Amino acid sequence: MGSCRHCGRTGRDVSSTVAFCADCIREHFDQVWPEIESVHRQSRSLYGLPLTPPYEDKGITCGICFHHCQIPDGKTGFCGLRYHENGKIKGGRPHEGNLSYYFDPLPTNCVASFVCPGGVGSGYPHYANLEGPEYGYKNLAVFYHACSFNCLYCQNYHFKQRTPLSVRISAKELAGVVDTNTSCICYFGGDPTPQIMHALKSARIALKRLSGRILRICWETNGAMEEPFLSMMADVTLSSGGCIKFDLKAWDEGIHKALCGVSNRKTLANFKKLSRLIPRRPEPPFLIASTLLVPGYVDKEEVAGIARFIASLDPNIPYSLLAFHPQFFMYDLPPTSRRHASRCKEAAQSEGLHRVHLGNTHLLGDDYTC
Repeated sequence: MGSCRHCGRTGRDVSSTVAFCADCIREHFDQVWPEIESVHRQSRSLYGLPLTPPYEDKGITCGICFHHCQIPDGKTGFCGLRYHENGKIKGGRPHEGNLSYYFDPLPTNCVASFVCPGGVGSGYPHYANLEGPEYGYKNLAVFYHACSFNCLYCQNYHFKQRTPLSVRISAKELAGVVDTNTSCICYFGGDPTPQIMHALKSARIALKRLSGRILRICWETNGAMEEPFLSMMADVTLSSGGCIKFDLKAWDEGIHKALCGVSNRKTLANFKKLSRLIPRRPEPPFLIASTLLVPGYVDKEEVAGIARFIASLDPNIPYSLLAFHPQFFMYDLPPTSRRHASRCKEAAQSEGLHRVHLGNTHLLGDDYTC
């Protein structure tokens, strides 16, 4: 149980790490941010990651994500993977992927499984092998060891130990593991953005090798990449029958910065931009949103704001609400309660969304009073 340093409120839904409640973050962000920022710095220093995006006058600009890091010679960008060496930006290029991968039998625990071809057969027969779940087929899950965010509740934070470029798997090598029983590839992490060139290259090689067969290209991402990479992702996904899953972590920018260390403006702008492409391929769903229900912080107010935004673009965009499990620097919070999940689902539906889903329900905890 934590206590808010600003208003004094205590409860199981106040993280002792963040040290401020959601209301105070939303209403008094400028006052509470310096202390929260120090926690983000501490969480990054443990892994030798840059504390803030570098902006050196003599640095070279990396244009892959919204940070636009100006990286000095011998140093890395905020992601910890892109680095400046002898006048060139390296790390994450097509021949030097820092990643791990594995195969998952379909249907799998994918954010989009409740609407995607692999989970329910949507898009059959053009984009799905079966009219229902694709039993007998598999997904190639590609986990990239870098990220442009700094989420204090990261569910896969162990990747930070592997972010310094040590593993080198070329795009050609990765594409080579795709076989005829692989019906989709999902790039996630961490986040695929710092290594987006590698992901796009491997996807194109694999699609060429399996030309004439179903191979969907999918992404799970924070959505903060720059052009032309956003459009390149969209093109390969639309043509292959895959989906792009944006993790919309919070609606209020202050809450988003408190939890993730960065603004959500680029993510929301990119989501809006991709929504305009939905008419090109309404089914299977091309664009999907998800939100992790962090107790005390990502509440029904946050979910309602996100849902209102999505519904204004297209009320048929699928929205998956995911149960939180205590991890990383927010280990002191309880799991998402059933009451919390139910209220958030109702809030999303009340904003006009037609396809709202509760995921990871096995992680839901008991209800509690906060």
